Amino acid sequence: MTRRGLILFAALGIAWGIPYLFIKVAVSELDPAMVVLGRAGLAAILLLPLAFFRREVAPVVRRWKPMLAYTIVEIILPWYFLSSAEQRLPSSTAGLLLATVPLAGVAIAFAMGRPERLTRLNWLGLALGMLGVAALVGLDIAGSDLVAVAQMAVVVVGYALGPAILARWMSDLPGVGVVAVSLAATAVVYVPFVLVTGGWPTTWPSQAVIVSIVVLAVVCSALAFLLMVGLVAEIGPVKATAITYVNPAVAILAGALVLGERVTVWTIVGFALVLAGSYLVTRRRRAPVAAEGPEAASAEQRLA
Repeated sequence: MTRRGLILFAALGIAWGIPYLFIKVAVSELDPAMVVLGRAGLAAILLLPLAFFRREVAPVVRRWKPMLAYTIVEIILPWYFLSSAEQRLPSSTAGLLLATVPLAGVAIAFAMGRPERLTRLNWLGLALGMLGVAALVGLDIAGSDLVAVAQMAVVVVGYALGPAILARWMSDLPGVGVVAVSLAATAVVYVPFVLVTGGWPTTWPSQAVIVSIVVLAVVCSALAFLLMVGLVAEIGPVKATAITYVNPAVAILAGALVLGERVTVWTIVGFALVLAGSYLVTRRRRAPVAAEGPEAASAEQRLA
């Protein structure tokens, strides 16, 4: 890997590893819907001008049906459920549970009629991943909040389904345009939702919360996607997927160092099992040819 590739890889690992920390801070004062609105709206404001300049908005809008489906399963629902779950779960646990997305991707492939032949190592990976989740849910958080765990399951399925939709129906679309339009659509959907549900804050949020929203939008969403595009161009889409195994470690460290979240033995055990399972389940599986659209899929999938 080149020096530029290493820099991009490290920057992206941080950008996709810290959102759980900042979501945890944001939902301490804001309704989860308001967190999604603030993050998506600001990120869209940053990316839409670039997408218009590159003439990438019109092609995406013309493919509005799969684009709408992608936006719902990749951002609108997952971002809300993730923010809601973090009101009760440690940020590190949320980040680690999302490392199971590759495991869910196998089930999504079967459900969409595109099953891939699994090797013994792949099956071993599935088993290890499930054991890791069991260690986290049953022993680390002791099943203390099964509603939050169920919400995280929705997030995992959404993050696995979104890239599948992109790869099947929108692989030829430009990545920046896809992300910009999906973020803008999310903001439009959440404006009336926040107003109707009373999620609009009645008092001005604290500085820490405002900074969290800005970081989520600028660093963890807009900048992270651009970093992903640059990383894929530098080292290729296959090597770039290794970032999946860095993000949970960053999430655990950030939660422990900044928020003082405890790291138990079962956190470490679950971390090791989930990452080993995710690695083995994706090993030797053919990746789709990566045009800019699928690259966007991988990027947007981690805009947690």
